[in-house]
Amino acid sequence: MIDDQSAVRGEQEILFTMHTVFRVGEITQTAENSRLWEVKLTITDDNDPQLSTLTNRIKEEIDGRGWHRMGQLMLKVGHFNQAEELYNELLKGASTDSDRAYIYH
Repeated sequence: MIDDQSAVRGEQEILFTMHTVFRVGEITQTAENSRLWEVKLTITDDNDPQLSTLTNRIKEEIDGRGWHRMGQLMLKVGHFNQAEELYNELLKGASTDSDRAYIYH
């Protein structure tokens, strides 16, 4: 808990490391406010078989590495504008025709 570091008194806050993955459990609407929902999360770890299966499947379906892989993932999930922005940035930084051909492919 990092309660003593919070900008808002009385809040209970927890700091997680980057790339922390949770499994979504029960989702319920709060009784006090119909616009708020409570989501129960379970943290996963490197030994989680379902997470390993999912990660391996994504790696099989999406080729490339680094930012190119991120662009492929964006295309796969339908985020075409973000993928285009990413690829345009990659093209700006490409130093060889081979790099540009790889990005255009």
